[in-house]
Amino acid sequence: MFKVQMQVRDYECDLQGVVNNAVYQHYLEHARHQFLLSKGVDFAALAQEGIHLMLASICLQFKASLRPGDSFEVSVQLQKQGRLKYVFVQSIVKADGTLALQAEAVGVALSKQGRPMQFEQLEALISE
Repeated sequence: MFKVQMQVRDYECDLQGVVNNAVYQHYLEHARHQFLLSKGVDFAALAQEGIHLMLASICLQFKASLRPGDSFEVSVQLQKQGRLKYVFVQSIVKADGTLALQAEAVGVALSKQGRPMQFEQLEALISE
């Protein structure tokens, strides 16, 4: 399982003193991109080639709030859903072991023509 260590920055928090709900998606996206890079899949280079990895849906389940200064870990696992969809199963866990969030981000690879396609580089990651 791939993991990225991160820390909450003050400006990511709202008036209630907790991380704003929209910021969690930034954490998750950063971890997905780092996961792909660690496996040799360059998200930016693919986009320049006309191949786009896009989210189709994302489901977030908030379990505990992150607060300023909290250290946490974002994990990423890749699974397959059907013929053309890829599911990034993710969690955010605080340094003390508390589960803060669970997420499933469903993505697709789009060809240069904008059509969903199987993507060999992601297929290879599923069998790892």
